[in-house]
Amino acid sequence: MTTAQPPDPDPANTPDLEPGGGVPPGSTPPDAAQTSGLSENEPRTSWAFPPTGIATMVVVGVIVVVFVAIAILLVLDIVGVFD
Repeated sequence: MTTAQPPDPDPANTPDLEPGGGVPPGSTPPDAAQTSGLSENEPRTSWAFPPTGIATMVVVGVIVVVFVAIAILLVLDIVGVFD
């Protein structure tokens, strides 16, 4: 069983590292884990509403109107308007 290496090198064992953590001009800094930036371009999002979304909203609207109409007719029937 092996133990994973730490993500950052030990400063005491890093070549070309000056006291205080700097590196001399022309020297490459040690490799370290970085999480800056994206690895791939983000896809461009569109602000257009899809036709399926519009159709869904129309169908839901029709169902709501039918439900409200039936509810009103039931209340009017209970009150006795249709007798």
